[in-house]
Amino acid sequence: MIPWHRARAMALGLRTRLLLAFALLGVTTTAVVASGSYFQARTVILQQAQDAAVASLTDQLSKVYPVLSLPPSQQELDLLAGQLSDRDSRTMVHYRERWSSGTEQLTPELRQEVAAGRIAWQRVERDGYPVLLIGTQLRIDRPDRTSVASGVEVYSVRSLAPEQQSIDRLATLAWVTGGLSLILAVLLALLAAQGVLRPVRELGRAARRLGEGDLSTRLTVRGVDELADVTRTFNDTAATIERQVGELRRMEADARRFVADVSHELRTPLAAMTAVTDVLDEEADRLPGDAGRAARLVSQETQSLTQLVNDLIEVSRFDSGTARLALDDVDVAAAVTATLRLRGWTDRVRADLPAGVVARLDPRRLDVIVANLVGNAFRHGTEPVSVRLATEPDWFTIEVTDEGPGLDPEVLPHVFDRFYKADTARSRSEGSGLGLAIAWENARLHRHAGQPGSLVASNRPHGGAVFTLRLPRSASDPADAGGVR
Repeated sequence: MIPWHRARAMALGLRTRLLLAFALLGVTTTAVVASGSYFQARTVILQQAQDAAVASLTDQLSKVYPVLSLPPSQQELDLLAGQLSDRDSRTMVHYRERWSSGTEQLTPELRQEVAAGRIAWQRVERDGYPVLLIGTQLRIDRPDRTSVASGVEVYSVRSLAPEQQSIDRLATLAWVTGGLSLILAVLLALLAAQGVLRPVRELGRAARRLGEGDLSTRLTVRGVDELADVTRTFNDTAATIERQVGELRRMEADARRFVADVSHELRTPLAAMTAVTDVLDEEADRLPGDAGRAARLVSQETQSLTQLVNDLIEVSRFDSGTARLALDDVDVAAAVTATLRLRGWTDRVRADLPAGVVARLDPRRLDVIVANLVGNAFRHGTEPVSVRLATEPDWFTIEVTDEGPGLDPEVLPHVFDRFYKADTARSRSEGSGLGLAIAWENARLHRHAGQPGSLVASNRPHGGAVFTLRLPRSASDPADAGGVR
């Protein structure tokens, strides 16, 4: 079973995977660059604004210092707050429980640092915008030129909204740039896919033509890259296959011609030998001892040799494509019954043959198929042998079963191979090894609507082999369709 991730990858074409890879790379790069740029710019801009605000407040304090007498009055607190405020910031002055006019929410951490006598600053969020809070404590000079904390705390509140807007513009610019880079990545992916997929598609089409039998298929080699190496390898492989297949076809044609020629040449002496064996059969019972047995053996082997030659001639017709059907309207049940009666099998076979099944087929070939199947069941199976006829609208089936050990799983794929004898699966091995192969060829010779007949072998669940023949009820001559192979 194909794993889900492999099946999913197979469902996506190479073009789609390239586009997804480039798009993912573009999105990842855009996200990393935009995020990094945003956070770095935000940190730098806010830090610069913070340092400038602290320096500005310190400079303003140095200009008004010292102006207060302790304890300061409310008017002095308001005056100092007004002097330190400007367009971009608002300043508050605190002394013990009193504040200058205007209030602002300050954090406990900031007030704690200022109360300790240190300059402190802190960024907080207010209404979605960053705000800079700066605090310090004024000191009083002593006559001995030392200074002490005065208890007067100055707090400056500066909005960083302009800086935040600058940061947002930079972020927007970064994302727009990233979007453009993504579009560029997709365009590059399309160009790369076009450049890669064109030779791949050509290679695929050429491989299909080669698989369909066009051994002259070749590709034009372009460039010196890896795809060009694959193309050259394909051309070399196709040339090798064409050469080897041509040699095999030549050898196969020679072998078929040799078999056909030898088979035809043997028919004449076999005819004379058959005539002699007919005489020997008549005299065998009157011949003494070994002479009688030898006469019967010669007659039996001559019949086997005649059958083998006839089978070889039949096979050569299939291989050369010259096998034809002599079609006739046939009562299938009557034809099967005649086959069994002609060979003396009527009493040994359980026949279930419904009457009225008429088909247009070649009666001689039907006789050959049924005789081979039933004879095979007698030789290699165990009686009783059953023959059952069933019909479909356009087809009919004949099942031949036995009660033997069945077919070994290793034998099933080869049971219709020529000269194949399943010695290890059967109690005995007789015949030429061509009977089932000829039956299979005869079944396929009968066609209907372009679909050939079939002959398959299997085992019954409770034991025994079953051969199922399926033929059309109105067969057409394969010569009308250009042959059977």
